Amino acid sequence: MSETPSVTRRQAIARTAALGALGTSIAFAGDLSELFAGTASAQSGRGGYGPLVPDPRGLLDLPAGFRYRVLSREGDRLRSGEGAVPGNHDGMSAFAGRHGRVHLVRNHENRHNAARPVPVIEGLTYDPAGKGGCTALTLDSRGRVLAERVAIAGTAVNCAGGPTPWGTWLTCEETEDKAGTNGYTKDHGFIFQVDPADPYRTGAVPLTAMGRFQHEAVAIDPARGIVYETEDAFLKPFGLFYRFLPQKPLGGVGSLRAGGRLQAMRVPDVPDLSAVQEIGAAFDRVEWVDVPDPLATGTPIRLQDFGPKGITHAQKLEGCYWGGRSVYFVSSFARSTEGSAADHYGQIWRYEPTARRLTLVIVFGPGTDLQLPGESPDNICLAPSGGLMVCEDGNGAQHVYGVTRRGEVYPMARNRQNVGTPEEPEWGEFAGVTFSPDGDTMYVNCYAPGTTFAVTGPWRR
Repeated sequence: MSETPSVTRRQAIARTAALGALGTSIAFAGDLSELFAGTASAQSGRGGYGPLVPDPRGLLDLPAGFRYRVLSREGDRLRSGEGAVPGNHDGMSAFAGRHGRVHLVRNHENRHNAARPVPVIEGLTYDPAGKGGCTALTLDSRGRVLAERVAIAGTAVNCAGGPTPWGTWLTCEETEDKAGTNGYTKDHGFIFQVDPADPYRTGAVPLTAMGRFQHEAVAIDPARGIVYETEDAFLKPFGLFYRFLPQKPLGGVGSLRAGGRLQAMRVPDVPDLSAVQEIGAAFDRVEWVDVPDPLATGTPIRLQDFGPKGITHAQKLEGCYWGGRSVYFVSSFARSTEGSAADHYGQIWRYEPTARRLTLVIVFGPGTDLQLPGESPDNICLAPSGGLMVCEDGNGAQHVYGVTRRGEVYPMARNRQNVGTPEEPEWGEFAGVTFSPDGDTMYVNCYAPGTTFAVTGPWRR
């Protein structure tokens, strides 16, 4: 990358950890202690919890000492009696309930032709023609399922989202379809708020001021209430990275309904983030530009006129989360054959609001074996032992894999459910990785066949 006046080299030296046994590599910038908050990484110096043990049930391979419980599978009956468990399990989060209970809210990324839609429920349905939405599970203090019900229905392509500081879930529609398209009766492409304990409290109200575009994930600054949003657009020009400035920040359930300003990130002289290849490269003059038409009434936001300086795009903007004093977001991959400026197998970026600085902190290198973990990061969260837990959404075998604070990649789980054929096997991606409030249980979804797992074991080892 040719350096411009807006690019500085951080004091920390980037180093690359070549992981021959895992078939991948990862480069990261210096000390990521702010991101990797926690105790010493698991099995210090050994990069994880050990090799995966084949599951005799053929569902989920885990390291020795860990075990799983299947909480829910698509096609089973919802305990509420409202119909069948929908398919296409995607983003998810866990919330503390009373008496040690845990509430899980789970997205269903269903399109207009979904085979297992979210059941239409009066008072919880936005558009009866929408097949997506969320379901909510309530677990007791021992992890057993007490209840499972529809939390919102009539939405479309509910991909990821994010939790709020006041204990609700923001579910994101990854579509721009308008009323009259694919049978829809209302415009889609919005964020909706879901109360995991009482879905009728939030209903099915689109948060229109937060924009209408192909949403992926969100993260909220817990001190300022600013909401950061990623866009996973399918075609060039690719998606943008946004922030939403609420009129009533941190005001509880009504905070985001009160309106606000939607802005898109501009990195001067960088129209495409994939062009940045230097680990630790930082941009100290990040700008935020008001979105001309947040509802995209005539033109998708990423195609709107942001002035002569343009706006910054990136392919496959997906996971987004808040850690320490920064927001982190993921680009799963970039392919020049599809229109990106350069190729990569996954990036993680950090934006520091106080300094207005954007830094490339992690780059995933090409794997030598697609049956091994370490490419195409998607949903992502902090692990209780320090480091990251990442859902892989690439080719070949699909894993949940960890990244230690030293930049080591290690396998945490492998999906063994073959949705292909014995001759040409295929495995569904993982999604929605999250931890219980006490950090003792990892919850994660297999996208297809839709399966929600609870994984317990020596997480703090």
